[in-house]
Amino acid sequence: MTEQNDVNLAASDEDHIGPDASLLIVDDDGPFLRRLARAMETRGFQVETAESVAEGVAKSKSRPPKYAVVDLRLGDGNGLDVIEAIRQRRDDTRIIVLTGYGNIATAVTAVKLGAVDYLAKPADADDVFSALTQRPGEKAELPENPMSADRVRWEHIQRVYEMCERNVSETARRLNMHRRTLQRILAKRAPK
Repeated sequence: MTEQNDVNLAASDEDHIGPDASLLIVDDDGPFLRRLARAMETRGFQVETAESVAEGVAKSKSRPPKYAVVDLRLGDGNGLDVIEAIRQRRDDTRIIVLTGYGNIATAVTAVKLGAVDYLAKPADADDVFSALTQRPGEKAELPENPMSADRVRWEHIQRVYEMCERNVSETARRLNMHRRTLQRILAKRAPK
């Protein structure tokens, strides 16, 4: 009975994906990249991976994918460059943007460049699959466990800290926060 359910699930996944199942995943977090690639392969995609902007742009130019999952912050630059490279070669690619440092400005830029959705890390394979295969006009389901206000605040502080190249004094100045208060926040674990 379980085997039949797996076959039915795989067949329904293929119906959502379509005949061109090429998927490019660009992320510099190696373990996350490999896990997501395996999960997407089990759902019927033909996956290629890239761990840098340069590699993602090269793969986009040589074989533009039908689907793409692109991290915005990569070691050698910005994932928006990969999105632009894909759009220059193919305008029907469904692109999902992933980032651990989400903000409205980059979300708007990504959507203007052609991304169809914007997911905060850590996104699981089901979220990514749903975003990739969502039909136009369909609304995404609300998350069961959205981030708490404390977690959102912590994520914002971390993003500014990274933008300031991990300089505590500059981060505190930009956040209009006392330096010692910021140091205490940075020393704690992320809230749930």
